[in-house]
Amino acid sequence: MPQQQRTYEVMFIVRPDLPEEETDRVISTVESGASTAGVTVKNMERMGKRRLAYKVRKFQDGLYVLLTVEGPGNALAELERRLRVTEPVIKYITVRIDEEQKRLAKIKKIRDAKVRQRPQTAETASGSEPAPATA
Repeated sequence: MPQQQRTYEVMFIVRPDLPEEETDRVISTVESGASTAGVTVKNMERMGKRRLAYKVRKFQDGLYVLLTVEGPGNALAELERRLRVTEPVIKYITVRIDEEQKRLAKIKKIRDAKVRQRPQTAETASGSEPAPATA
């Protein structure tokens, strides 16, 4: 049975003291490592330099990068292993988001159905309501 494709968000923090071109090299290395591990990178977003909640490896700030990836769990484990051994990456976290996306799509579908029903009832109600009385 083939592995199920799941969607994940992988956020990692790169050391803030790296030059810009070195940071770009680290990010492209992580992306190519993801592809090599068997994970498809859907989106990459640089979130910029931010203050950390607590010191990590003696750093107060870090450059946040968010990857949206799709692939099986064992390939994601390989990506996490690569992040762990990449020295400029000081912290990372992986969150599975496909279940949440399904839930939000279902809620949106229900809301859209209610919105389609509401304008029809609002038009009929506004025509039959009496005008407000003035005192």
